[in-house]
Amino acid sequence: MQPDQRTHLEELFGRFGPVRVKAMFGGYGIYCGERFFAVVIDGDIGLKVDDANRQAFVDAGCAPLVYRRMKEPMPMSFWSVPAEALDSEEAMRPWARLALDAAERKAASKPKKTSR
Repeated sequence: MQPDQRTHLEELFGRFGPVRVKAMFGGYGIYCGERFFAVVIDGDIGLKVDDANRQAFVDAGCAPLVYRRMKEPMPMSFWSVPAEALDSEEAMRPWARLALDAAERKAASKPKKTSR
């Protein structure tokens, strides 16, 4: 990832706290704290979607990002972002909030690890 791309992502999502960009499965994962809430695949930004926020993305004309696994397409739980949201942090804010909330719900639904 080019430094200017990383800077752009940090500016788009920086309102929610420090973001970290991590290389993964041919793209990049974007984290706010420990919450994995966005990806960059083939240059496209995708935000975390679940049952609670999916309708907002559908209503905005967004679609799931598709990962090609062994030539077979696999829809992801990360969806495209409305084009205008890519223009500024202010326009991205409500979409990023929806994605962070979905990441929080996912983390809360995982069983707690117990130490022995």
